[in-house]
Amino acid sequence: MPSTSSARLAALTVAAVCSAASTLVLTPAAHADTVRIHDLQGTTRISPYAGRTVADVPGIVTGVRSRGSAKGFWYQDPVPDGNPATSEGVFVFTGSVPQVAVGDSVTVSGTVSEYVPGGTSSGNQSLTEITGPAVTTVSTGNEVPAPAVVDARSVPSRYTPAGDSAAHGSINGLTLRPSTYALDRYESLEGMNVQVRDVRVITASDPYAELWVTVKPSENRGARGGSVYGSYTAQNTGRLQIQSLGAGADFPVADVGDTLKGATTGPLDFNAYGGYTLVANELGTLGRGGLERETTKRQAPAELAVATYNVENLDPGDTTFEAHAAAIVGNLRSPDVVSLEEIQDNDGPADDGVVAADVTVGRLVDAIVAAGGPRYDWRSIDPVDDQDGGEPGGNIRQVFLFDPRRVSFTDRAGGDATTPVGVTAARGKARLTVSPGRIAPADAAWTNSRKPLVGEFVFRGRTVFVIANHLNSKGGDQGLTSQYQPPTRGSEVQRHAQATLVNSFARSVLAAQKDADVIALGDLNDFEFSRTTTAFEGGGALWSAIKSLPRNERYTYDYQGNQQVLDQILISPSIRRDRAFAYDSVHINAEFHDQISDHDPQVLRFCP
Repeated sequence: MPSTSSARLAALTVAAVCSAASTLVLTPAAHADTVRIHDLQGTTRISPYAGRTVADVPGIVTGVRSRGSAKGFWYQDPVPDGNPATSEGVFVFTGSVPQVAVGDSVTVSGTVSEYVPGGTSSGNQSLTEITGPAVTTVSTGNEVPAPAVVDARSVPSRYTPAGDSAAHGSINGLTLRPSTYALDRYESLEGMNVQVRDVRVITASDPYAELWVTVKPSENRGARGGSVYGSYTAQNTGRLQIQSLGAGADFPVADVGDTLKGATTGPLDFNAYGGYTLVANELGTLGRGGLERETTKRQAPAELAVATYNVENLDPGDTTFEAHAAAIVGNLRSPDVVSLEEIQDNDGPADDGVVAADVTVGRLVDAIVAAGGPRYDWRSIDPVDDQDGGEPGGNIRQVFLFDPRRVSFTDRAGGDATTPVGVTAARGKARLTVSPGRIAPADAAWTNSRKPLVGEFVFRGRTVFVIANHLNSKGGDQGLTSQYQPPTRGSEVQRHAQATLVNSFARSVLAAQKDADVIALGDLNDFEFSRTTTAFEGGGALWSAIKSLPRNERYTYDYQGNQQVLDQILISPSIRRDRAFAYDSVHINAEFHDQISDHDPQVLRFCP
């Protein structure tokens, strides 16, 4: 998630002011002869001085944030206490352009506040600040305290302690153990001047002038230079977000596998959109890794190629139709069937009752033809207005594209937004009651979420059942750097119910025809090792084919330094066991700063 836009910084500023106001306690000021910055930070995540006023706390300015709305500066005590658990730096929230410069020796009086980026409901850790400050400049041009080096040796391989059960799973009150846990190591450096050197980019630059690097070059390294997220219990501890205190236009435009050569130095911050962040005064020099977009293998005449591609809120007002068409034709080699997710209605986010998407799909089909691809036919079902989640007014849905020169679609009338599709058997073969149709659209599992689209295709005389999915998102889940460990993943409850319904439907097809070819695919918004995937696979009805790839190639998405699986293609036993298949996660978007979608498409090839 991005974290430096003016709107977001304004929101953080308001929250910071409210936080300061809510924690203000009228107590006598603590003076400099007894209070230093490391005293304010303490040995846990919560300052022992939270809510109290302090006076004349000394230090040297290490960084100044003068842009945006969350203005302030970091300063650091040049005389550390020798305790590795106590940070020597802290952020001073001014709310206006600070009248200090890096190298100034200052004293600060104000109120110590624990500000929670994103608000307390986010579950995020808090950031210790001094608010309402009175700043006195003692001298200028001083040497800045040497940066603490963050590298593979200094960051532990264990990610975090378990939260205190008596505190609802929070780690806030636990004494920091920076030599044991990575999150404790970063917390012990909160607000301090830190440095990384010669680090590899693992999430590309975004429009908000931020990227992610790893200080651990060998940690879960992906096949193309990222860091693969393969388990809830095996976190990538070397991940660190990089922002800059300079102008956004000067920020590196980097892709995964590039490097920041030399030193990147600045204060260590904590924000709502990624947690621990090095806000650089000094940025390393960008070194290109030369990553190129992938192209999959073209299907053989006897192979059926089925793909899934989330085109990220595509509507007629977008400028990406030609780029998506070029990707489908050039990088995906014109699959026979393409499940598209996030196709919006004909006027996009305008919330005016329009639900049809023929203009949106027509523009994409025409662009594909112009790019040298087939003139795809298509099937979909318009949703009930504003009932399927996504961007308000956009009415996103799944759409089947298919090449009529190679595949036919079996149309059976009666399918609409509210009619559930069923399965019958005729002469030992399964068939849908409606085609296209939607699975159990009235079930509570689909509340404010996309309903699966089911279609019956025929390729070389063989029927193939395809289920296009777009499950509910992870929005609202606690982040990996949450104060609650392990974090709560509340959104997965609905996905488990959704996956169970799709599995039940797939099993009904297999009950009618044991050797039926069934494919469930799409943006599942969950990992290949998740309980959501387990629910999809229940009873052996389906199996996630991305697990056929080596572990360092299993990703479709890159988020906060973690390459992870969100998009999947699951296959029935007849495809998995009886026929050879090939699976490809085609990396054309997620690793690149100029992505046209945040998802990489997936392609399955097999012989029905």
